[in-house]
Parts: sequence; C-alpha cells; structure tokens
Amino acid sequence: MDFNALPFDSDAMCAGLRPWIECESPTHDAAAVDRMIDLASYDLAAMGAAIERIPGRMGLGGSVRATFPHGKAGEPGILIAGHMDTVHPVGTLAKLPFRREGGTCWGPGIQDMKGGNYLALEAIRRLAAASIATKLPVTVLFTPDEEIGTPATRELIEATARGQKYVLVPEPARPDGGVVWGRYAIARFNLRTIGTPIHAGVDPRLGRSAVREMARRILEIEEMSTDSCTFSVGCVVSDQRHVNCVPSGCSAEALSMAKRQADLDAGVEKMLALNNPDGDVGFHVARGVTRPVWEPSAADKALFEHAKSLATDLGFEITAHMAGGGSDGNFTGAMGIPTLDSLGPRGAGLHTLNEHIEIESLAERGKLMAGLLATLS
Repeated sequence: MDFNALPFDSDAMCAGLRPWIECESPTHDAAAVDRMIDLASYDLAAMGAAIERIPGRMGLGGSVRATFPHGKAGEPGILIAGHMDTVHPVGTLAKLPFRREGGTCWGPGIQDMKGGNYLALEAIRRLAAASIATKLPVTVLFTPDEEIGTPATRELIEATARGQKYVLVPEPARPDGGVVWGRYAIARFNLRTIGTPIHAGVDPRLGRSAVREMARRILEIEEMSTDSCTFSVGCVVSDQRHVNCVPSGCSAEALSMAKRQADLDAGVEKMLALNNPDGDVGFHVARGVTRPVWEPSAADKALFEHAKSLATDLGFEITAHMAGGGSDGNFTGAMGIPTLDSLGPRGAGLHTLNEHIEIESLAERGKLMAGLLATLS
C-alpha cells in the first residue's frame, strides 16, 4: 500500500491547526483547557467518532475519549494518546502569535503537542477519505494535565490503554526526527520552608528567612545530581509580598530524573531524607507525582521496526531513542503495552517563546501515522 499517495497537504494542515494554537490552554486554567477539548471534540465528532467527555478533577480540565466505528469495535485496538494542555499562560499569543514564515510555523503548544495531535486526526481523515479501513479499532484520548505529571488522568490513561494492543503517542519528534521507544523515570517533590517573620526595619537577623533557607536547600538539592540521577528545582514562590518583612514561608517544586527505576528510587530516598520540619527553619519535603521508567521491550522494538520500515517506504529514516522529559507513554510502556512515542512533527523550542514546527513534517509524519493505523494488526 502506497501511503505516499494519500493527499496529505502540509499547508492545509497548518491552516487547520491555527484554531487549536490560538485556543490557549495552560494546564492550571481549567476553563481554557476545556475550550481546547471542546474544539478537539467537535473535530472528532465531525469525523464520525463517538464522543465521551470526561469531567476534570483536582481543579483541572476534562478529557475527551473518542472511538471510531469498526467491525471489531470493543476488541483490543490502537490508542492514540495525547495531551491538550501547554506550559504557556493565557496571553502568550501576544509574544508568540501563530505565524508562519517559509517552511516554519510558530505558536504556543504547536510542537508540544497540538501539532502531533492534529496530524493524528488528519491521518484518520485521509484513511477514511481513501476508504482504507484500519485492521484494528482506533480510540483517541486527549487529556488536560501531562505538563504537570498527569496527576488527575493517569488512571484514565491506564484504564483506556489496558484494553488496547498498541499505543501511539504523537509527542514532538526527536531533534533528529527520530521516535521514542522508552523514557526515563521521573519524580516530583513539593518543598516548603517555614521561618520566623520580623519587620526588616528592626533587625532582619532576629528573624529566620524562609527564602534564605530555600535558596540554601536549592543549592544542596541540585548538588545531589549524578550521572545516574539528576535533581532540579523550579517554581519557587515566597509567601511574603513585602520586602520590608523577613519571609516566614516559601514553596518550591523539585524534579528528579533517572534512567533506571532503582536509581530513581534511591534518589527519592535521598530527597525524603532532607525532611527536617523541626529545624531552626523548618524544611518539608513531600513526594509528588511519579512517572515510572519505560524500558523498551521486545514488543516496543518490534513496533519501532514496523514504523521504521513504513518510514523508509515513505522516503525518510527514523531512529529510536530512550528519552528524558517524560510523557504519558511512560505509563503505557511500563504497563507492557507496545508503545511508540514522539510520532509528532519535527521542530524545536518547545516550552519557550521560540516554539515552532517544520511545516512539511506535518504531512510526512501524518503519512507515517496513517501507515501505522492502517497496517497494525
């Protein structure tokens, strides 16, 4: 079957992607994410899918699960799993508007990962228009919270994936255009320091600064990084809004990443050992969400080899990678379900004000996705 013959049009796909990019959807703005889920739900319904809207929880937005008509409906099939939340706050469009110049298109979330989600739907559209039936039923699941570790929808993702034969994740392509067949383990931590306030105009040395202690702890934590397990701290917020007061509280979040689960487990123990709530300035460490390590299985590797063969037939090569950064593929891969990640467009600058994609890769990767959907059995 010649999937190159399918009439994918990168320019048309880029234009169709624009409403998605201009619907800003930062994770912590539930209403904004729900507006994006509404857009995707409409598109899926217009394609003939049965739509299930799943309410959000933990103050986050909802999800959409869509199933397409198939003669084997209800049997194990293919799950396309993507997230619709981004790291960019509402208003980012003023600094990073949707725009294209030559072969490049910019916009918040265009690479991570609305571009990949869109091309996955376009692959389903092109197959349907060509009357090419997939051998397996297809389910699409779009969720609202991947950028914060998927605290609200991990169970939903795992429950949906459990009945599938394959999972395809259209996260951004690797820098060389490759895909991902495994990801490192990740743990998040919530940090808090509790000090003693005093008016800074009296004598700040008589107080105990929660900010000063957090600064000291940040250096301590980041110095724990090794080749096998790394630590970083971000999102530091002081309770104190006035500089003339010694701050009594400060919060932060830390992230740890390891290539092996055993190394992450050891890193978690090191972090929790720093807990010292009864010190001169109290330091509290609480474990947050965790992504398990996903080590490529024989089935993951076989799925990659199948994709590699399809890509070769389409005129390009793909490589396979273990990757950091984490995705919802961590969960399905760790469950032992054959998973292939980073099937989205090529680009760069994700999570920055230079986030962009290479427009021609929309059709390129769309054809690869179509080939996978049509041939997996």
